[in-house]
This record gives sequence, C-alpha cells and structure tokens, in this order.
Amino acid sequence: MSTTPASEEGENDVSSNKPCLLYLQSSLFASVLEDTITELRVLAETNNELRILKAWSDMGVLRSIKYGIDLPPVTDELEGIDPRNLGCNEYKLNKLDADRKLAINVVIGTYKDLSMHRTYSALHNHVKSIIQLDTYREELEEDEAKNRILRHDLMKQMRQQRNHIKSVLYDTDATIDDLKTLVEDALLYSECRSRYVDNWQRARTEQHVQTIKDTEKGPSESIEYYKQRTDHEQRVHSEVEVLINIAINETLEKVDQWMNKYDKDMEGIDLKIQIRKNEYQNMYDKRVGLEETIEKHDVLMKEWIHFKEEREKARLYREKMTKSAIIVQAWWRGLLVRRQLGPYKVSKKKGGGKKK
Repeated sequence: MSTTPASEEGENDVSSNKPCLLYLQSSLFASVLEDTITELRVLAETNNELRILKAWSDMGVLRSIKYGIDLPPVTDELEGIDPRNLGCNEYKLNKLDADRKLAINVVIGTYKDLSMHRTYSALHNHVKSIIQLDTYREELEEDEAKNRILRHDLMKQMRQQRNHIKSVLYDTDATIDDLKTLVEDALLYSECRSRYVDNWQRARTEQHVQTIKDTEKGPSESIEYYKQRTDHEQRVHSEVEVLINIAINETLEKVDQWMNKYDKDMEGIDLKIQIRKNEYQNMYDKRVGLEETIEKHDVLMKEWIHFKEEREKARLYREKMTKSAIIVQAWWRGLLVRRQLGPYKVSKKKGGGKKK
C-alpha cells in the first residue's frame, strides 16, 4: 500500500531539476551506505594508535578547549604549514585524519539525503567543492609559477642594476679623488695669489680713493648741500603728505559715519513707512469692514422700517376691522333689542293672556 505513493513521489522528484532517485534506488543505496558508515566507524574506533597520535598532536587545541581559551579561527587549511618540511609525521597524520573525516561526512550526508529526501545533493556538493578546490589550487600553482619567473627576472634586473651602480660609484670615487687633489693644489695657489692681489688692490684702491676725493671735494660739498636741501624738502613733503593723509582719513571716517547714519536713518524711515503702510492697510481694512457693517446696518434698518410700516399697517387694519366689527355687532344687537328677536325675544307667560 505504501509503495505506490512513494513511487509516484519519486517520479515527481526525478522530473524536477534536483539530483533525485527513485524510492527503491534510494533505499538500496541507503542500506549500502549504512554498512559503509558502520565499517568506517569501526575502522576509526579500533585504531587506538592513530587516535593516541592524533590526540598527542592536537594536545594544544584540546588543552585550550578544556580551559575555555578561544583560538583564532582557521581561514586556510594550508596556513601554518612549512613547505620545507612537508614529510613531517604530524602533517601526514593530519592529512589522514582529514581524509577520513571527509569520507565519513560525505557518506553520512549522502545517507541522510537518501533516507530523508531521496536525493544525493550532499555527495554532489562535496564533489563540486573538491573540483573547485582542485581548480583553485591549479590556478594558484600557475600564479606561483608566473610569480617565480617574474621574481627571477626581477632579481636578474636587480643584480644588473647593482653591478651598474657599483661601477658608476667606483668611477665617481676615482673622479672625486682626482678633483680633491686638484682642489688642494689650487687652494694653496689661490691663497698665495689672493694675498698678493688683495694687497695690491687695497693699495690701488686707497690711491684712487684719495685721488677721487681730492678731485671731487668741491662738487661733493655742493652735492652734500643740495642733498641736505633735498632731504629737508623730502621731509617737509612727507610731513605734508602725512597731514593730508590724516585729513583724508578723518574725512573718510566722517563720510563713513554719515553713510552709516544715512543707512540707519533710511532703515528707520523704511521701517516707519512700512509701519505707516501697515497702519494704513489696517485702517483701510477697518474702514472697508465698517462700510460693509454700515451697509449691512442700513439694509437691516430699511428692513426694520419696512417691517414697522407693515406692522403699523396691519395694526391699523386690525384696529379698523375691530371697530367696524364692534359697530356692526352693536347695530345688530340694537336691532335685536328693538325688534325683540333672538335672545331678546319676550317670552309669553302661561295664563297671562287670558287675564288680559
């Protein structure tokens, strides 16, 4: 009874895009994987030597877990591996343990998917991740080979550059030594020449200065006189200029003060104009409101006068009609009384007629 819906569900799953199997196939594979998982567990639990070696190699991690020490997260499985010591037993043991765990995890995940969902998504994902990891490592290997070639070229260029720099430095040092010797010799020679030249130049200078002084004594005195006058005029001119600048600055300050006063007065006048405008607008609005109120009152007064006139006419009409009705009623009552009609009719007494 239970096989028919299961087979129908399996067919529906097969028709979908997921990696699914039929119910029978998934059950068979799951039963096979049960035995595989049991064998792997027996293999892992019975190998006591491997477990002891693994615990001894992981003693630091186990100790940190025991005492509650947080270890830094492992971002790369190749981190901390020395490429010059790849034949270490610790690396081999970790590789063996990782391979066993990977196989057990893949088989257990596949068994769970087959048992619960009749799919092998876990196996497919693990295979896909392994393929991607291999592809990534191949790309890393290619990049490493390219980088190795590039490093070799760069090292070669650096050696060539170093040799060139050494040769240039050697030639430069030799040139500097030659120049030092030449400079030392030239320094002694130039000192001797400079002393002779300086003394000769000093003597000739004193001679020329004295000659010039004797020749230009008269003109220099007149030049000095006119120079003093020029200095005096320049001083007077500068003082006059200072006074003029002071007057100009005072005038500018006054102009600034009057400009500021003008601005303030204009602001006050603008403010007063605005206030007057607002007052005029308020008075205008008030007058318009009063005019409207007067018009309304005028209309109301006219209506009230008309109402009073109509009411007076109605009162006079009612008064006239009342008087007319009273006159008519009085005439009618008089007529009835005179004619002795209606309620004023004289009643005849019994027996009275016979006596008369």
